Amino acid sequence: MTLRYYIQILICCAVLVSCGDDVLPKPEAYLSLTYPNPNYVTTPSNCDYKFENNYISTAVFKDNCSATINYPGLNGTLFLTYRKVDNNINSLLRDAQKLTYEHVIKADDIIEEKYINELQNVYGMFYDVRGNAASQSQFYVTDSTKHFITGSIYFNAKPNYDSLYPAAAYLKNDIRHLMETITWSTED
Repeated sequence: MTLRYYIQILICCAVLVSCGDDVLPKPEAYLSLTYPNPNYVTTPSNCDYKFENNYISTAVFKDNCSATINYPGLNGTLFLTYRKVDNNINSLLRDAQKLTYEHVIKADDIIEEKYINELQNVYGMFYDVRGNAASQSQFYVTDSTKHFITGSIYFNAKPNYDSLYPAAAYLKNDIRHLMETITWSTED
């Protein structure tokens, strides 16, 4: 038997021994986020308005009827600012729009959605801010004569749209529901 024969047998053995499951690196994992189905409750307050918010959040009102709505499980806070309208509706509208469009530097897109509820006398605008902006959803509502509310969601994290998107999408629906359920006090 020649050296060549031994080399061929050695190569065949190596090939047969090396056959088996290939070891591959693990693919990148994607975070699977699930959130509870929203369940809305009316939030009582001593202010001139009320609304429905998700049971997973906690609303805290200030003396001036502004409020913070905390979402501890999502690490986010919705800030509501209440103002009385006193012949200053144009100024309030300008300030609300300015606040939203300050995010245009980081935002990829800002989508405006008008809101009109003539039955409850509530009119406003919802802003869906896309991209690495500090706030992904904002709104304002008013009755045009007495009440004006702005709302903005902020996360306690560096803005990264890809990472925040699942929570931002969930809260966008909550914020829209809150906005659409605002009613004004009938006492005057």
